[in-house]
Amino acid sequence: MVCALGAAVCFGTATVLQAVAARAAGAGEGGEAALLLRAVRQWRYVAGLALDGLGFVLQIVALRSVPIYAVGAALASSLAVTAVVAARLLRVRLSGVEWAAVGVVCAGLAMLGVASGTEGDLGGPAALKWVMLGVAVGVLLLGLTGGRLSGRWRGPVLGLGAGFGFGVVEVAVRLIDSLAPSSLLTHPATYALLIGGGAAFLCLTSALQRGSVTTATAAMVIGETVGPALVGVVWLGDRTREGLGWLAVLGFLVAVIGALGLARFGEAPASGDEARVGAAASG
Repeated sequence: MVCALGAAVCFGTATVLQAVAARAAGAGEGGEAALLLRAVRQWRYVAGLALDGLGFVLQIVALRSVPIYAVGAALASSLAVTAVVAARLLRVRLSGVEWAAVGVVCAGLAMLGVASGTEGDLGGPAALKWVMLGVAVGVLLLGLTGGRLSGRWRGPVLGLGAGFGFGVVEVAVRLIDSLAPSSLLTHPATYALLIGGGAAFLCLTSALQRGSVTTATAAMVIGETVGPALVGVVWLGDRTREGLGWLAVLGFLVAVIGALGLARFGEAPASGDEARVGAAASG
């Protein structure tokens, strides 16, 4: 659980850096892949990727020991980290309600920490690894064509796609039963993990650059928590401590609801604030 919370700190801090970098990349020709290439030329985006890499390693360690529902809720709490980092480093003002939402997230995680049991030891149905690969490919197609979306649907669709991609990563880590190179290269879950993670970043970068990122972030939280949690409980054998199932459900819901209340912190600042934010980030 400590590793899961460490991953949330890394992801939450990276969001602040990547949101500013994605906006600074600006609109241009070449579609969503070109947008990603422009973004990675900026040091803030690269620093965010480094933190994402560290967070990913911590996430894998957590997923090998803790039920998916607990890890998913901890990762959703990265929005609370983003809010606090934005308040301290970028001088973004948090309202009283938003500070309360940070407290709600912490309370939900505390309940999950008390109620979580050990991870399940089931491998799931044989078709599950292929389903995850199919979902990953679908998210990749969405990321490559998401630039054609416009209006109010752009943010939630791309955000939900990013959430599904990150959710594929969570499930795929559990489906990989051997780290031997020969096994990794022949296991569909390995490719689901790689494609799903890359596609999720593509969708998220596109959502951060334009569109309603607040709704996109909320949709991402739902996509990366609810689906994987159900897969873990139904097919992978994740359980709670004896008699504390109700507390785990309550803690999961409280943590996710609190994270949704902080969804606006997935969004880059308005253009009028970019110079001030850039100076603060440089400092």
